[in-house]
Amino acid sequence: MIADIAVVIVNWNTREDLRAALASCFAHSDGLAISIIVVDNGSADGSAEMVRDQFPGVTLIANEDNVGYTVACNQGMHAADARYYLMLNSDAELTEGCLAELVRVME
Repeated sequence: MIADIAVVIVNWNTREDLRAALASCFAHSDGLAISIIVVDNGSADGSAEMVRDQFPGVTLIANEDNVGYTVACNQGMHAADARYYLMLNSDAELTEGCLAELVRVME
């Protein structure tokens, strides 16, 4: 199934920020079909393990090394199938209605 929006989050050692970002994605999906992809760039703070344990519905790409933001963004986009893509920084959080507004503007 093609998602309405794929949210791609690149992470490097921001476990607690990432946890908040992911929680906001689920809290503010606005009834849309979303897929969430986290690309972890070799974090040493347990970020990948946290995603596996607490967000099993999230697609995790765990790089052994930091491949850089651009390469990681491309990895995440290639792993998704959606009408629209949102690159969300790991220290950002979605707010109520933002994804519905994104789709409205795009359409």
